[in-house]
Amino acid sequence: MRLNRAMSATPGFDVIVCGSLHLDIVVHAKALPRIDETAIGSAWKQVCGGKGGNQAVQAARAGARTAMIGRVGRDGFGETLLANLAAAGVDVTAVAVDGDAGSGMSVAILQDDGDYGAVIVSGSNLRMAAAGLAAQWQALGGARVLVLQNEVPHEANVAMAKAAREAGAIVVLNAAPARDPGPDLLGHVDLLIVNRVEAEALSGVAVRSRAEAVAALSGWKGAEAIVITLGGDGLVLRDSLGAITEMAPIPVKVTSTHGAGDCLVGVLAAHLARGHGLAESCAAANAAAAAFVSRPPEP
Repeated sequence: MRLNRAMSATPGFDVIVCGSLHLDIVVHAKALPRIDETAIGSAWKQVCGGKGGNQAVQAARAGARTAMIGRVGRDGFGETLLANLAAAGVDVTAVAVDGDAGSGMSVAILQDDGDYGAVIVSGSNLRMAAAGLAAQWQALGGARVLVLQNEVPHEANVAMAKAAREAGAIVVLNAAPARDPGPDLLGHVDLLIVNRVEAEALSGVAVRSRAEAVAALSGWKGAEAIVITLGGDGLVLRDSLGAITEMAPIPVKVTSTHGAGDCLVGVLAAHLARGHGLAESCAAANAAAAAFVSRPPEP
């Protein structure tokens, strides 16, 4: 089973995340505004994000030696993003500073019930080029696990996945936001992670419950293994042998779901890098995500 194999040499890192870095402006409001409505907010704050950055931080906090391959602008946002990664123990050697495009950013509206909606402006993230990524992987010394998302160009993901797969690493694709991975990328992916919206977009099957997730996985062709996360309904996984496992949610009082999916992906990658099986890694990630959404609000 590919997700449990050993590498021929000790890599430089446990986890390398190649992907997006955004500075999020989070606004608190009772509800998302409707069309033509100006909603009244109660507070706002800056949060370092981007799916790639979030996942790298969570992998590092889970104990994995983690490096980030990404791109920020030569601006204050970029400085903040780099400092946040470094503070979490993430190696930023391969994060380029772009003098011609601003850092990625987003505006997220967090409702009183913990749900949220967001708009992103990708900026320098969209200027990540495929050329040179294999060399960056090698310069870092590689990793046991590579994590990718869909907030950088498709060609960059393909180049990175090829380099990692040829080196014997496990390649994890968090297909968020939903985008057809195509055979050129999917052929180099060991584990595909999607939420219910992304699962429906990629499989063509409605996914509103664990039962529907099982149905989607039963006929879904593609990556060797697939995990569908269902938020408060837990998750469902199909391993590389085709076995499907349902995991119930862990009951908690939700404070905020913002970043929960990235927490799950980062922790899952850290456990895979330690040699744990997919089901065991998912269980640990499921528990970590529950703790993350129920954490006390920041002052």
